[in-house]
Amino acid sequence: MSEEHLPAALKVGYERPDRNLALELVRVTEAAAMAAGRWVGRGDKNGADGAAVEAMRTMISTVSMNGVVVIGEGEKDDAPMLYNGEHVGEGTGPDADVAVDPIDGTTLCAKGQSNAIAVLAAADRGTMYDPSAVFYMDKLVTGPEAAHVVDIRLPVAENIARVARAKGDNPSDVTVVMLDRPRHQGLMEQVRATGARLRLISDGDVAGAIMAAREDTGVDLLLGTGGTPEGIIAACAIKCLGGVIQGRLMPRDDAERQKALDAGHDLDAVLSTNDLVRGENCFFVATGITDGELLRGVRYRAGGATTHSLVMRSKSGTIRVIESEHKLSKLRAYSAIDFDRATPAQG
Repeated sequence: MSEEHLPAALKVGYERPDRNLALELVRVTEAAAMAAGRWVGRGDKNGADGAAVEAMRTMISTVSMNGVVVIGEGEKDDAPMLYNGEHVGEGTGPDADVAVDPIDGTTLCAKGQSNAIAVLAAADRGTMYDPSAVFYMDKLVTGPEAAHVVDIRLPVAENIARVARAKGDNPSDVTVVMLDRPRHQGLMEQVRATGARLRLISDGDVAGAIMAAREDTGVDLLLGTGGTPEGIIAACAIKCLGGVIQGRLMPRDDAERQKALDAGHDLDAVLSTNDLVRGENCFFVATGITDGELLRGVRYRAGGATTHSLVMRSKSGTIRVIESEHKLSKLRAYSAIDFDRATPAQG
């Protein structure tokens, strides 16, 4: 078709709508969630994680992309599947950085507690921050209303006050989510001194960050130190939601500090959303394993299951909430994944 016959939105100066990779990726997190869901409450977080990893790797091999795992299960020697540097996808389609967390909240899944999710993020090749030098990061996350007024370098009380003002609230109306760790004891006391409410979570750093950025979750701000890889995965979601994540690398010891300096990292720098994921074309998908404020968990019934997923793309700003009904009897006919029972992953 010649240009003069194209609709106005497809003429010079505009882009054609392209394929939404997230709608393929959601099948991957659905598979991981259904595999992990059989392990909920069984007290075996390694068994649950192994099942989720195997299901995710099997399904991601069918996705039309040429992906490289930037954030995965670890180095190849320790992680036989979804290891850092592994090539995933069919090998056709867009070149992508891929970050996976087959279960964000393995302990939550093992104990049958809230907010365990299966997570996957993708972005244009070469745009994700390399988290290999430092494992931990001090983080601040909030949603669009307060994104431009917070600063991780400010005292906790000031950031809570700024979030409250941006939302037209009082500090006592603000809810802060934080990992329940001994290292956060002082931080907890600072939050409580402002009158703000504090929600402690035992696990699930990515889910906590999304709750802080997404409306109607009852959470306004995430604070505290968590994994750097989880921070980058969360940054992909924040890109889509329009909030902000700020982070500072936190070396655990002198050896890790030196490793970071040798890699060229500025340990005094504040890393924001665009530092953790560059560009404007990233995808984030998550499927609930257990019930939570963010997503409902997997529901099983005779011959089937229902999943609840969040699917987002930063380029279009589209956020989809997808409820899928799966007929396990039909899946058995062509799927290499056994969704019917908890089966230990093969080594």
